[in-house]
Amino acid sequence: MSEKQQIEACPPYIISKNVLDKVHLTMSEDVSHMTGLFKLLSDPIRIHILKALEVQDLCVCVLVEVTDYKHSALSYHLKLLKDANLVDSRRDKSFQTYFLTGFGHSLIKSLEKEFKSL
Repeated sequence: MSEKQQIEACPPYIISKNVLDKVHLTMSEDVSHMTGLFKLLSDPIRIHILKALEVQDLCVCVLVEVTDYKHSALSYHLKLLKDANLVDSRRDKSFQTYFLTGFGHSLIKSLEKEFKSL
């Protein structure tokens, strides 16, 4: 079969100008907040922290106990999660207790649901 015949055998892909304009607009949107979130979640310890906080609000001292991470390293990861509005903290007497925000809870639940179906 000649090249010309192969091209004629494939119907053209037709897309309306309206759809094409929407695609162009979408492709030019700033998605840095989304890519930043995916980068943040690319470190497994941060996912583990989110899952642990899903069980219960915790002090960083508990996370130190159940991981091989030092207090300073976990504090760094918790700060990044806090800056991304995934966790927050409150002072309980002499302890800083971390907990999932609504966004953090929603995100971890959605991820767990989607990955269970894979």
